[in-house]
Order: sequence, then C-alpha cells, then structure tokens
Amino acid sequence: MNLLLLSNSRSPDGSYLTHATDLVRELAGTRTKALFLPFAGVTTTFDEYTDKVQQALAPAGLVLTGAHTVKATDIGRFELVIVGGGNTFQLLRESRQRGWLRAIRNAVAAGTPYMGWSAGANLACPTICTTNDMPITDPGGFEALGLIDLQLNPHYNNALPPGHQGETRDQRIAEFLVANPDTTVFGLPEGDWLRVRGQQIRFEGPFPGRLFTAGQPSTDIAAPATLAG
Repeated sequence: MNLLLLSNSRSPDGSYLTHATDLVRELAGTRTKALFLPFAGVTTTFDEYTDKVQQALAPAGLVLTGAHTVKATDIGRFELVIVGGGNTFQLLRESRQRGWLRAIRNAVAAGTPYMGWSAGANLACPTICTTNDMPITDPGGFEALGLIDLQLNPHYNNALPPGHQGETRDQRIAEFLVANPDTTVFGLPEGDWLRVRGQQIRFEGPFPGRLFTAGQPSTDIAAPATLAG
C-alpha cells in the first residue's frame, strides 16, 4: 500500500491543493500518468473537475486522465490513482457502476499509489458510513475500497454553533460506533493527512486528530503519530 489521504483540498487562504503539492511529489516519485476519478463532483461537470485538478497538480508533474473518459479495464495504463472530493454517495455509485472499485483495489494492492481527499479519502475506507455528505443518490451499498481498516471522518470538527440544536460530530460518530462496535473511527481535521506505507498508517499535519472506539472515551492524537503498523 502506498496511500495519501487528505482531509480537504482547499486551504484557509482559498488556494486549491497547494498544501498538498510536496506530498503529491513524494507519493508519485517519477510517476506522471495519473487516473483521476471526478465522480464526486455534482455542481461541476466531470470534464471541468478534471481540468481543475490538472491545473492544481501540474506543478507536481502529473498528467491526469478523467476516469469518465476511459474504461476500468484500462487501469494498467496509469501509474497513480487520484480521487477527488465532493459527494461521497455519488462517487461510490459511479465508481461501482463503472467497475472502478475492483480495478483500483487490485491496482493499489499491486503497488499503484493512491491519493484521495475528503470523499476520496472516505472511498479508501471499508465503507463510506462516516462521510459527512448527504445521501443524494443510492450508491448500491456502502462498501468501499477497504484499503485501510480505519473509518475516516474528513473535515473533522466538533464545534457547535451557538443556538444550534443538532448533534455534534462526536455524537454522530458515537451513534455509528453503537451500530458498528468493531470499527475504529479517526477524525481527520482540515489541513491534516494520513500517509500509508504497507501496513503502517502515519498521521501528519498541524492539528490534533481524534480516535474513536466503541465503549471508550475518544482520544486526541497529536501529529505526527503512528496509528497502525
């Protein structure tokens, strides 16, 4: 496994993927041919989304091909898989229907690097059940790529606006763990990422994350830290 899982794409200053450029260079090495899954894009076309990410990652030397323009059987043409953020339910539906789940799972197991942010990070988990997104479409099941054993909650933030009567993020994750007690969830704040090499999962970034297990108090984890392996 050779994975880079980011919480978010946009920095506080509004720049797009600039905080990830060096990380992408390290992940890709000498690889340049990247497959990009734009399927989480809802309010933009897949072509527009692919072009946007191509411009952002050009400084890292990557040349992107949108997965909507090729078939899953073409996976061998690519040296790197990149999965963008957006709506996780649409991402999973399109990936499943187009045959990309099995193709990507096999390619990554064989050593192809994988990068995903937000919904793309969720897709690397066993399921998408810890996404923050609305279920705007039926994904045909919640099972995802299963590249890591952890469930991620990208954009993690437990703040509650004054006067808001809805659940906090921690409360929603606690509900998930009641229904799924054998699962571990990691809250990944914006600006942070996971770097996976083989069985080792390293947590990196400027902000503490939070680890959740059923029946136990949640634990704040300062980066850098090894979560597994």
